[in-house]
Amino acid sequence: MAEFKYQNRRDFLKYFIGTSAVLAGFPALSKDVLKNKDLSHLTILYTNDIHSRIEPFPNNDPKFANQGGFARRAAVINEIKKENDNILLLDAGDIFQGTPYFNLFSGEVEYKLMSMMNYDATTIGNHDFDLGIDNITKQMAHANFAFINCNYNFSNTSLHDKIVPYKIFNKQGIKIGVLGYGIELEGLVDEKMYKETIYQNPIPIANSTAKLLKQDLGCDYVIALSHLGYSFPDKKLCDISMAPETENIDLIIGGHSHTFLEHPTKLLNKADKEVYVTQVGWAGIWLGKLDLYFSHNSKKISHNSNNRKI
Repeated sequence: MAEFKYQNRRDFLKYFIGTSAVLAGFPALSKDVLKNKDLSHLTILYTNDIHSRIEPFPNNDPKFANQGGFARRAAVINEIKKENDNILLLDAGDIFQGTPYFNLFSGEVEYKLMSMMNYDATTIGNHDFDLGIDNITKQMAHANFAFINCNYNFSNTSLHDKIVPYKIFNKQGIKIGVLGYGIELEGLVDEKMYKETIYQNPIPIANSTAKLLKQDLGCDYVIALSHLGYSFPDKKLCDISMAPETENIDLIIGGHSHTFLEHPTKLLNKADKEVYVTQVGWAGIWLGKLDLYFSHNSKKISHNSNNRKI
């Protein structure tokens, strides 16, 4: 198996041996609680900005020698499944662009490997348009996971009816709603690449979609796959500025800014309830991991994050 380490290994071990350690703002659960058969345990794994990093960085890379790559990530995921097979595997966009694999195969390899790894869903990033919107449509034939976005209108493009605004996953009785949204494309992507795709402000659309998922469709937990970026020095919309404007979203898994976060950032939403923002850099160097524990009636009890360096 590929070698890896937890970003906070000491806290991780404390958590699982049942001490009173606090991780990312969440109280650790005792051994007795973890053994409670009335609890449901869901592990959320996530990536962002993979950027066609099929193989690890070469051993002479000055920053990321021998890190990243699909095989390493697959090995870690398989080990995690031995601990808990109730897994939701998500990606926050920019799967394409960055290595010769994309230049040669246009994204086919990335989608095929993600399908083999049993990804559940992704959203669309700006670099996924780098060979044009019709290339995304073409390569989707190699993907068996969902493509989710609620703020791009694809009606007059080849992606019409191929992208869903949200998807609900039932994981051993836990009902998880996942929505997605992306960054303004104008000025960032050549218009001929995204064609007649229409960008819409994600705040009202994400809120209405999350309300539908949480209140109308009865989801226990709502996740947003965001490709806005974690934070920016100007007033540009980003995850940190959007989170306080949301309602009914529990977790934002972000991308675009290549931000390495050891644990999610805790913020308050419009209803003064906690919403968490996370991101794990780029190129598959880290794998995000969040463990959720639900009571028998699906009330969330606790969750704990441990993002791994691959």
